[in-house]
Amino acid sequence: MATTSKVKTIGVLTSGGDAPGMNAAIRAAVRRGLQQGVQMKGILKGYDGLMNEEIIDMTARDVSDTIERGGTILYTARCAEMRTPEGQKRAAETCRKYGIDGLVVIGGDGSFAGAQKLAALGINTVGVPGTIDLDIACTEYTIGFDTAVNTAMEAIDKVRDTSTSHERCSIIEVMGRNAGYIALWCGIANGAEDILLPEKYDYDEQKIINNIIENRKKGKKHHIIINAEGIGHSTSMARRIEAATGIETRATILGHMQRGGSPTCKDRVYASIMGAYAVDLLIAGKSDRVVAYHNGEYVDYDIDEALSMKKTLPEYQWEIAKALSYNYNK
Repeated sequence: MATTSKVKTIGVLTSGGDAPGMNAAIRAAVRRGLQQGVQMKGILKGYDGLMNEEIIDMTARDVSDTIERGGTILYTARCAEMRTPEGQKRAAETCRKYGIDGLVVIGGDGSFAGAQKLAALGINTVGVPGTIDLDIACTEYTIGFDTAVNTAMEAIDKVRDTSTSHERCSIIEVMGRNAGYIALWCGIANGAEDILLPEKYDYDEQKIINNIIENRKKGKKHHIIINAEGIGHSTSMARRIEAATGIETRATILGHMQRGGSPTCKDRVYASIMGAYAVDLLIAGKSDRVVAYHNGEYVDYDIDEALSMKKTLPEYQWEIAKALSYNYNK
């Protein structure tokens, strides 16, 4: 969908869960827009802030010293009202009131659904994928995943140290909502003995119990289970496993630490390019698009097409994860 006139003012907002690297995307969008002679505005607290007219002018100085910071300098909030036609109209009216004729929305699928509605109401919008969950189907990369998975990996290494000292079984729950990408990557990176993914888990706990007992017989001193947030119930699972095996079992839920921290180089660079690319699309007269990374290139898709895509867990990665977790008799 093309815009009808030249974009003069672009707003930037972050919506939904925060992700490390969002500040890099904000910074790049602001500076790219200013470089192209466009006025840039920051919308605080996502769609909620758009409804409440929490809008500020953004200069190059405003985004200085932000690329290394986690979280989002524009803040974020979830906004139920944006799911209603009344809320969508109010958001579009606020854009018009402040002269915002282009909007960069950094967030996940829910945020893109809001952008889609605004585009239908005549507000030129481009979505940028920002979520630690890596669950947006149109892109192989989402802002924040790389940092989150590294944060989780380092934490799991530390839990393994103490788990080994006490000869324990440890269940470590990682985030990811209903997607198992963080759990899969950590399962491979941390050498976990069991990886429980929403896409693959059959809820046969006895298999896990048998695996723990067999490994202990082979002389293995600890057992690491990576459990995805979409399965959850790690604490009660730990109690059941300890009762069944007689082996001390502890649950560690990593939680929101995975959302924070200074972004990795990859998250800073990819987010910067995506933020700038979103502004370039708006200036080129494009709307109703989602920026994506596919086959080594930065590309864009129609929002309707992007939201209709389905993402599946890579089967070969899952096969390798299972193969590497098996403790062979030497």
